[in-house]
Amino acid sequence: MELYIPRFLDLPKQNCFLFGPRGTGKTTFLHNHLPDALWLDLLKPENYRQYKAHPERLEELTLGNPQKKDVVIAEIQRVPELLPLVHSIIEKKRGHRFILTGSSARKLKSTGIDLLGGRAIRKTMHPFMLSELPAPLTLTEALQFGLLPIVYQSADKKATLNAYASLYIQQEVFQESLTRNIGDFSRFLEAISLSHAAVLNVSNVARDCSVERKTVDNYIQILEDILLAFRLPVFTKRASRAMSSHPKFYFFDAGVFQALRPRGPLDKPEEIGGAALEGLLAQHLRAWIAYSPDPFTLYFWRSQRGVEVDFILYGEEGLYAIEVKNSNSIRPKDLRGLNEFGKDYPISRRILLYRGSERLMKNGILCLPCEEFLAGLSPSKRMGVFFD
Repeated sequence: MELYIPRFLDLPKQNCFLFGPRGTGKTTFLHNHLPDALWLDLLKPENYRQYKAHPERLEELTLGNPQKKDVVIAEIQRVPELLPLVHSIIEKKRGHRFILTGSSARKLKSTGIDLLGGRAIRKTMHPFMLSELPAPLTLTEALQFGLLPIVYQSADKKATLNAYASLYIQQEVFQESLTRNIGDFSRFLEAISLSHAAVLNVSNVARDCSVERKTVDNYIQILEDILLAFRLPVFTKRASRAMSSHPKFYFFDAGVFQALRPRGPLDKPEEIGGAALEGLLAQHLRAWIAYSPDPFTLYFWRSQRGVEVDFILYGEEGLYAIEVKNSNSIRPKDLRGLNEFGKDYPISRRILLYRGSERLMKNGILCLPCEEFLAGLSPSKRMGVFFD
């Protein structure tokens, strides 16, 4: 039996959608928090067949188990026809609370996830944060294998990660018929992995995998819909200089990026390591935002002249700029982006994360070891605590 590791996610008291890629621990989390809930797992073939053909069975299921007020429907995107039934049962006010999990939003978008309106809020489950783990991985291990619970608790992390990457894509993309050309999509995955933690140039990706640009646009949207990747927009609020218009691209987990990234004699390990480190910070910041009571939005900053800051946190609690460097020392040029951002936004608080061991203050920029930052990052702490 898997050891349950408590998560930072708070389960709401009302109806909710709980989204997250497979393997992030949604089922384990809900079994622990709702041991007496009525479960309907749509990954099971018999359930899928029955409820796809007769979604009205959901009404019969809840009426047949009146004592069970918490109802979990796992992988709701497989039978989106159940959403009107969920809506109807909620409207009858029998005291049910529905928790609808999903690892893909694509079919729900086309069939009307907004059917429930304000009757269900949206929550997301992310890979582990290092500060959630009772026996944290080293930063090197987290960069190599990522922080998916299914991988973290495996005796053979490398094999599990490789199997996850291929099986997840097969189940979510091919079995759900999101694309018909397996060869084109496989080449696209290799090509797009080279864009992890980089400004996205769709035309270059299309050329690298020999498909049309509009096909690449569709493939990227598929990755986002199945929660395998995300795009980070440019921060442009009250910009005083011309800014880049292209987003950055990231896979949701550093280990998944490592599993998909092709390697050869022309690939420099430090380039792959730098992209993995930046991605690891991105996934932590996304999780921290998702679990934190403070509303923040995540961006990056890049001028048309190429001056860049990796991450910008913007919200009611402040404006933070974070730069990540995969090096043990800090050079003056490493601070350039943060210095320029500070000129445009003097109210910002700026952080440089690096692989060294000393905590320093340089020209108003707080320089922290990456491991110290990640170990101290939790929803119970505000970002400003690092400056105290």
